[in-house]
Amino acid sequence: MNAAATKREVELALVDRVADVFTQRVERSHETLSSGVAEVDLCWQGFPRGAITEIHGAASAGRISLLLSALAFATTHDESCALIDCNDTFDVFSAAAAGIDFNKLLWVRCSSKLEAAFKSADLLLHGGGFGVIALNLADAPAGTVRRIVSSWWFRFRRAVENTPTALIVLTPRAVVRSSAALVLELKNEETVWPSTLSCISRNSYGTFTINNEAGGQLSLIRPPASKPSPQTHSHYLHSIKIRIDCQRPVSHGPCAKFQPHVACEIR
Repeated sequence: MNAAATKREVELALVDRVADVFTQRVERSHETLSSGVAEVDLCWQGFPRGAITEIHGAASAGRISLLLSALAFATTHDESCALIDCNDTFDVFSAAAAGIDFNKLLWVRCSSKLEAAFKSADLLLHGGGFGVIALNLADAPAGTVRRIVSSWWFRFRRAVENTPTALIVLTPRAVVRSSAALVLELKNEETVWPSTLSCISRNSYGTFTINNEAGGQLSLIRPPASKPSPQTHSHYLHSIKIRIDCQRPVSHGPCAKFQPHVACEIR
C-alpha cells in the first residue's frame, strides 16, 4: 500500500515535466508500400512505411531492378519520391523503361561524396512529404560502407518513424543492422543470354547482317560513317533469375523469386 502511494506521488510530481513517460504508446498500423513485384508483395507485402528497408547483394543481383520497380509504382500512384545517388550511377533510360514518372522524382547526385549523400538523406527525411526516399550506396566500396557509424542509421530510424515515408537503402552488404525493419538479400541465381542470331538484326547498325542466300551465315559489311554508341551487356541480356532472402525479421515468409526481362532488340 505504501509502495503504491509513493509511486502515485512520484507520478504526480513528474507529470508536468515528463508526462509522456507514463503514457502507454499506441501501436501504429503496419502500413506498407508495394514493391511493384508481385512475388515480393506476396511474401512481405512490400516495403514498410515509417521504417528502413535495406536491400543488399552483389553486383548484378537485381538491387536496382527492385528499386526501379518500387519507384515506378510509387510515382505512378501520386507519391513524391527522392533518389539520393551517391555515385551518380542512376540510368534514366532504364528508369524510363521501368515506367517511372520523372515529374514525381527528385534526383540528388552526390558525385561519390558519402558525407553529402547522408546529409541529403537527413535533410529530406526531416523535411517530409516523400512517399519513398531511396539512398543508393550499391556502388560504394564495401569497406567504406562497413565503416559508416551506427549513429547515422539510428538518426534515420528516428527521423522516418511515425511518417508515411519508406526509406530504402541499397548497399553492397548488410550494414544498417538493427535499425532496419526489413533486410532483403538479393542473389542472382541464373543469367540467361539469348543466341547470337537473335541479337543481330538485318542492317540495324550496318555492322553485321544475316546472309540468307549464303546459308544463314553472318557476313561483314561496311560500317556507317557515324559509329553508334557501344551497347551494354544488359542490352543483350534476355533475363535473370533473382532470389530474395529475408534476413530481418527472421520470422517472415519464405524466399521470393522473380525474373525481370530486358528486351533484346537492337535499334
